[in-house]
Amino acid sequence: MFRVGQEEIDAFTRVVNSGELFRIGSKNQEVDNFEKELAEKISVDYALFVTGGTTALIACLVGMGVGPGDEVIVPAYTFMASALAITAVGAIPVIVDVDETLMIDPKEIEKNISPHTKVIMPVHMLGYPCDMDSIMEIAERHNVYVLEDACQAVGGSYKGRRLGSIGKAGAFSFNYFKIISCGEGGAVLTNDRIVFERAVYLHDGGSTFRKDYVQLARDRQGGSYEEHEDFPIYERFITPVFAGIQARQSEINGAIMRVQLQRLDGILEDLRKVKRQIMDGVSGVSGLKFLKSNDPEGDCSTHLGFIFENEELARKFAIGKGVNGALPIDSGRHVYTNWDPIMNKRGAGHPDMNPFNMPANEGLKHNYSPDMCRRTLDLLSRTVNVPLNPDWTQETIQHKIDSIKEAARNL
Repeated sequence: MFRVGQEEIDAFTRVVNSGELFRIGSKNQEVDNFEKELAEKISVDYALFVTGGTTALIACLVGMGVGPGDEVIVPAYTFMASALAITAVGAIPVIVDVDETLMIDPKEIEKNISPHTKVIMPVHMLGYPCDMDSIMEIAERHNVYVLEDACQAVGGSYKGRRLGSIGKAGAFSFNYFKIISCGEGGAVLTNDRIVFERAVYLHDGGSTFRKDYVQLARDRQGGSYEEHEDFPIYERFITPVFAGIQARQSEINGAIMRVQLQRLDGILEDLRKVKRQIMDGVSGVSGLKFLKSNDPEGDCSTHLGFIFENEELARKFAIGKGVNGALPIDSGRHVYTNWDPIMNKRGAGHPDMNPFNMPANEGLKHNYSPDMCRRTLDLLSRTVNVPLNPDWTQETIQHKIDSIKEAARNL
């Protein structure tokens, strides 16, 4: 979370003083308005505010009809939630290598497409965009869906389109470590009405019978809210109902996120300025090679990445005084080898609910091993990511430039 202040406190106070903490029936309609504002910001038809990024991914997969018998292609470098969402719906994660951008490698996607592939899940890690042109071309050619995991790249873009708006659906996270945050939260983004309606049912089982559930979303394809104000939105849904769970958000978090959303573009603009200034300041320094980006203008610039010839050089650079760098191989949670529940095929608490045991998944690609994505392990061990902050002063930026130059000279 980069910026928070009096505006968020005022939003919190407004909701508490109103007594309207529950989104259902709230006169303030904080969640409803946040969803509408988020959809407009990202340029999608539908946005749904849920309890977390993992929940958003699950809701997107449910919305796409993913389940037992399906494979979902996911990169070997991402937070485990990307894979957990897949097993949560009874499907099988097919884990593939990343390329020199540390994003999912389109060539590896192509190699791992099978008759069972239902979804490709590119993950925009560290605010960097994936190669969406290649990914969408592969998906269209093989008639599979694309679900963008943009949890670490809220507000980023690829060739002028916001991340999360390019595939069939996208997922955001608003937990404390993300670009904008209310502590915990997430969002489903889609232009597909069926995906949206199924996500609604999944995130709130009560939506199937609640007669006053009118602030859930604006049915922007079926007419304006004012035209249908006497009819609850669920009654205009065309998707058959099914049993869901409870992953609604509160009016408090909705109010906070409305403020955070207003901060988003300013945060990104300042992050990009900081990154450009540091890159300009160290460009041409011997021994330094920037991590490649699929869209340098669109990435969120939360990190500045360098890639080295070997792990020894990367580690020596990372510990340089003032660099504050980190090797992604050391994250302990973003590398497939750390995903114990997945690698050990414990996909559910009950064995009969474990997708790895399901007859429908027999013969699917889940022959996992610690060395199955060697290229990813090599790249992650030679990369150093330096975290950036939009509020750094010129003095701090210059100190970072000087520190990076000094660390490079000492290699």
